[in-house]
Amino acid sequence: MMTQARFPDLEGVSVLITGGGSGIGAALTEGFLRQGSKVAFIDIAEAPSHALVERLNNALGRKPLFLKADLRDLDQLEQAAADAAAAHGPISVLVNNAAWDDRHEIEDVTPEYWDNNQAINLRPQFFAVQAVTPGMKAAGRGAIINFSSITFMINQGGMPSYSAAKAAVVGLTKGLAGALGPYGIRVNAIAPGWVLTERQRALWVTEEGLKAHLERQCLKVEIAPSDMVGPCLFLASDAARMITAQTLIVDGGVL
Repeated sequence: MMTQARFPDLEGVSVLITGGGSGIGAALTEGFLRQGSKVAFIDIAEAPSHALVERLNNALGRKPLFLKADLRDLDQLEQAAADAAAAHGPISVLVNNAAWDDRHEIEDVTPEYWDNNQAINLRPQFFAVQAVTPGMKAAGRGAIINFSSITFMINQGGMPSYSAAKAAVVGLTKGLAGALGPYGIRVNAIAPGWVLTERQRALWVTEEGLKAHLERQCLKVEIAPSDMVGPCLFLASDAARMITAQTLIVDGGVL
């Protein structure tokens, strides 16, 4: 974990992160925990989530709350959000990070595959917001950060359903910002470039492909999961109090 700027207003704040057990999500969980936030995260994978909780507890003497849930099941999602609020108080910061960037060819996509893909990459973002906004409205403030991707901006092939969902996240962000702004709730998005998580390295990183992508970046270094933490903390904090309906691209300068 890189050294991060300190945002005092995030100390003690109730934070909920989806997909917080591995990859970018694990970096975000650690980042908010290091700010002194009360962090709960939702994930479907038990082993890496428990390992993360143990590692952070050993390193920091504090641990996040792991809530197992399948985000495709909206009852489970609603219950996890309620459990997070019961443990830490009403959610002040929601980070919609969970995603599934599975590759797929156009001719292989079935209606069932499409619906399942959208049920992971798009639908939970809206319903997580629906679950936490009553508490935010009562408090008269809140910050929501939705994770998009640059894939749809660079015409990347090989995952059209995922790209469609990530484009829709930007539209959802703007629509939610307009609806929730009168209640003091800010809604922004982050669009990462190619973040080299363990999953990316295991499944899709090749020496040639990585070299070609780095040549497209202005900054000729690999993007790590921890590089998403600073932008997310900033958007969650009072430092960004007049920023809403925006998409922050964090891609090393591809766009």
